[in-house]
Amino acid sequence: MRLHDLKPNPGAKRSRKRLGRGESSGHGKTSGKGHKGQKARAGGSIRPGFEGGQMPLYRRLPKRGFSNAAFKTAYGIVNLDDLEKRFESGAAINEKLLRGAGLVRGRLDGIKILGRGELTKAFHIEADIISVAAREKIEKLGGSVTLSQKPAA
Repeated sequence: MRLHDLKPNPGAKRSRKRLGRGESSGHGKTSGKGHKGQKARAGGSIRPGFEGGQMPLYRRLPKRGFSNAAFKTAYGIVNLDDLEKRFESGAAINEKLLRGAGLVRGRLDGIKILGRGELTKAFHIEADIISVAAREKIEKLGGSVTLSQKPAA
């Protein structure tokens, strides 16, 4: 078999549907859009949940309760095994360095260090929250932990 012998499996490649190319094509005249009406027009589409002018279900049902989701504190989670893989011993790790390494991204209120994995290197970590297990593992190897004090918004 040579490169020029290769071809796709039978039925794998289909020609595209060519609309408006005469009646005998089967997709002529109205081009598969039926006769008149909103959906036959250019740009004519209805939004999801539209019920033809009837009061839609999402407006018929009463609103209930309250959600505190908008006010929750979002932390970037980093485990010790992630730090072990990416940084050298003695590294001073902070939010800026973690973002540069791609370990955290997006809008966050702080960094949280968790103790998953084994540690063989000493790190100097600046974070907002750290688990007890993570702190013990870091300090056992001669590393240090500094909790950053961000001003209350």
